[in-house]
Amino acid sequence: METNKISYNFLIRIWLLSMIILVFLMIMVGGLTRLTDSGLSITEWELFEGILPPLTKDKWIIYFNLYKEIPQFKLVNPLMTLEEFKVIFYWEYFHRLFGRIIGLVYLIPLVFFTFAKVFNKKMLLIFYFIFFLILLQGIIGWYMVESGLTANTSVSHYRLSLHLLLAFVIISFLIWNYLNYKNNEKKIFFNTKPKLIKFLFLLILCQIVIGAFVSGLDAGLIYQTWPKMNFSFFPDDVKLLDSNVINLFNNQSFVQFLHRNIAYLIILLTLFIGIKLFFEKNIKFLNNYLAVFFVLTIQVFLGIFTLISGLNLYLASLHQITSVILVFTILNLNHKLS
Repeated sequence: METNKISYNFLIRIWLLSMIILVFLMIMVGGLTRLTDSGLSITEWELFEGILPPLTKDKWIIYFNLYKEIPQFKLVNPLMTLEEFKVIFYWEYFHRLFGRIIGLVYLIPLVFFTFAKVFNKKMLLIFYFIFFLILLQGIIGWYMVESGLTANTSVSHYRLSLHLLLAFVIISFLIWNYLNYKNNEKKIFFNTKPKLIKFLFLLILCQIVIGAFVSGLDAGLIYQTWPKMNFSFFPDDVKLLDSNVINLFNNQSFVQFLHRNIAYLIILLTLFIGIKLFFEKNIKFLNNYLAVFFVLTIQVFLGIFTLISGLNLYLASLHQITSVILVFTILNLNHKLS
């Protein structure tokens, strides 16, 4: 009986680790889909029909003609050829295909574990809640795409940020439960003692949301200098007193300013946490903390180099990928300290 329990624990860890890797790849492909402006290439949801890509020239022409009807083609890409369309189509296609694979890879083992009565009721509710979030993510993904099909040439940055935030929430739940099973513990997610680590985690999520605003508004295309925004630390084209909150969050300059300064706050808080751990003599957690600090340092430099490079595609993608690794290191430190 004990051997059976251990074998199930191993299978659960493999399942959760596989899901973490798949969601990580999904975030990476989603980021590249956004960076290559490919997200509007498929103009219909196609929950079942879109499993296979177009296999004939006639089918390709149908998809291309649908794309020609939206503002992005008419206003941004009116000279696009069918071959060029295929490139952006495949980015969005693989993004959606990954979504389907994630759903199946998560659900099939979950059903098996359910019938095998591996989980207690509490864990079962947690894992089915994660499945609900995965389904919700698909709906929000289409909700996001829909915002760019009628009057706009790109998706709403608010919906984009919601889509990205939920992806990070999903992977955070998966990471936490993986750490629980890996360490044979039952620590409750986000009910932890180190409040500063919890605040850092929330601040990182906030930064991810603002980062999505920057991406959705193409705010990185302006003020491509650092540390100043051209000749000052505050953008000179933003009038705070004459703007309401909505206008500010629609403003490229203000959003980039906010993204920069939240990064500075994250750095200061991370340094303070390190100093606090040192004075409290929590040396055994030093390696976990240094992992957070190391990844954060890389993340900051990637953000700076992405900006001053004129939004180099590879640097921008690495900047987003590193944010996932940063969340993992913070959750790991949080888990150790709780």
